[in-house]
Amino acid sequence: MRKKVAKFGQYNNELKRYIIPAPLIGQLGKNYLNGYNKLITGNELLKMACDKIAALLLEIGGKIIYLECEDKPFLLGFYDDNGFIPFGKRKLDRDETDMIEGKYLVQLLKYIKI
Repeated sequence: MRKKVAKFGQYNNELKRYIIPAPLIGQLGKNYLNGYNKLITGNELLKMACDKIAALLLEIGGKIIYLECEDKPFLLGFYDDNGFIPFGKRKLDRDETDMIEGKYLVQLLKYIKI
């Protein structure tokens, strides 16, 4: 795994970790009002976001995208089914603690084949 990560980033001796520049998928959501949630699946929505980012990465360079989610089996399974793998955890910021359960978000990444 370390060799793969080294291809996309640089090791920071001070932080003792690899730094990989990658776009973050901020939030995905569906509107459940009036049955609108049935117009598109979560898989389709995530694929659309990944396809848009892949097109961007063709222009700016890069092969990795990442996202963060709550540590819930349903969410982790959904992202795993869509090719994301967990790589770390991030402690919640103060302004996130009212909206999100738990004390951290799971960070996941996906290699984009361009």
